[in-house]
Amino acid sequence: EVQLVESGGGLVQPGGSLRLSCAVSGFTFNDYALSWVRQAPGKGLEWVSSFYNYRGYTYYADSMKGRFTISADDAKNILYLQMNSLKVDDTAVYFCAAVHLGRYHGTDWYGGSRRDEYDYWGQGTQVNVSS
Repeated sequence: EVQLVESGGGLVQPGGSLRLSCAVSGFTFNDYALSWVRQAPGKGLEWVSSFYNYRGYTYYADSMKGRFTISADDAKNILYLQMNSLKVDDTAVYFCAAVHLGRYHGTDWYGGSRRDEYDYWGQGTQVNVSS
């Protein structure tokens, strides 16, 4: 059974930091691209970042570059998102999502904001940025 379990969310002041984790089980880490996608209150899904473990590739949405860092510990099958310089606008539920590498092989896809672009989703972890 495939499971993606996020943790690490919480309440933080503007300018603060949080590290989110996504524990992955049920598939081979190197066979999938892993992404963070978020949903702010009253808004749609927004792609944040993607990680391709087999080559170490990382991708970020423009508004996250320089503030967020995606990484993974493939020995533990855990995906991370280090978030620094947090803003009120970063308040959202953060989801971990996975898609098999073969699905977009030969395309320039590296991350998306629709549920159907991924094969698996976690349940999400809430991040609140507020003073």
